[in-house]
Amino acid sequence: MTGPLNGLRVVDLTQVLSGPFCTMVLADLGADVVKVEPPQGDVSRAWGPHPAATGGAPVEGGYGGYFASVNRNKRGVVLDLKTEDGRAGLHRLLDGADAVVENYRVGVMERLGLDYETLHARHPRLVYVCVRGFGDPRTGAGPYATWPAFDIVAQAMGGLMGITGSDADHPTKVGPGVGDIFPGVLAAVGLLAAVRHAERTGEGQLVDVAMYDAVLSLCERVVYQQSITGVPPRPQGNTHPLLCPYGVVATGDGFVTVAAPSDHHWRLLTELMGRPGLGTDERYATNEDRLSRAGEVYRHIEDWSRALTTEGVVGVLGGRIPCGPVASAADILDDPHARARQMLVELPHPGGSTVTVAGSAIKFTATPSAPFRPAPLLGEHTDEVLAARATTGASGPTGGAPEGTDG
Repeated sequence: MTGPLNGLRVVDLTQVLSGPFCTMVLADLGADVVKVEPPQGDVSRAWGPHPAATGGAPVEGGYGGYFASVNRNKRGVVLDLKTEDGRAGLHRLLDGADAVVENYRVGVMERLGLDYETLHARHPRLVYVCVRGFGDPRTGAGPYATWPAFDIVAQAMGGLMGITGSDADHPTKVGPGVGDIFPGVLAAVGLLAAVRHAERTGEGQLVDVAMYDAVLSLCERVVYQQSITGVPPRPQGNTHPLLCPYGVVATGDGFVTVAAPSDHHWRLLTELMGRPGLGTDERYATNEDRLSRAGEVYRHIEDWSRALTTEGVVGVLGGRIPCGPVASAADILDDPHARARQMLVELPHPGGSTVTVAGSAIKFTATPSAPFRPAPLLGEHTDEVLAARATTGASGPTGGAPEGTDG
């Protein structure tokens, strides 16, 4: 791999989404990420959808779209960490690594004899990153430390569902798995910061990201609103509690987002709608005025937007007022922006077909990343990777996996 992280070596013990997304971000940027799986593989290998195999039967050690998306650009190794040989193989990988990432529940790595203290004593420069539902007790022992968690739990407890939905009686989870993905992004940032410290001092450390904490930080507005007003923010659909207009309006054939909360943009919006009188109406003069009459404001806009198609509304407002259509995945795959920005990447898939995955949103001029490589087959690079680390062979693919993965 090329890219700005070329030379960074990461051992990836993660499964499902939060941890794999963290290491995917690093791999996309050129890090050498070695994904270590148990003999039966990451559980998410079995999760669909599954492209049809052009040669007939699915390829052994293959995977569906879920795994393909967040495990691209990694090399795959099988080690049974419940055996002495498997743990010895892991130590050989860690000997030359900058960081290790895991997202097991509290206590799993301790039972394997691979806890932070043990690894730090043997590999003092190693950065140890963990992503757990409620964090590692070493950095703060909360009351839920041993609870398992998935995305929806983090969204609920971290405050996101409490402000998402049509109204207070219908809390709604966000569509993408942000309760996994955002912690993964923060873990990648923390890993790079800790590696920088290790380069300066020779000292590795534990980097701990809780899914709950990450979602709470993502919902930062709710904290200061509650602190200042004493009133808990509630779901209110597609409008904003502090800005107006800032929401979704209907068109003749769909929906468009419109954001014109500044007084300047509001006046410009009314002119573009052909209703400049609204822009000089004292009832709507300031953002605070418009908030107090939000229902009226959105009705005025929709009286105009419903008479046009979505394309027509965007044609009038685009480039002048912050706006955009509410796009489906099919719309995005046809959007020239996504293609021009390399945000749609086609990868070969086991069996001879291809799968399109979302590209990397981080772009560089001097150190662009290499073309993406597909996710590995189960154990595809075991011999290659371990042969480069030691003179003895890898452990055999027998036994079970550690239990209890968060996200």
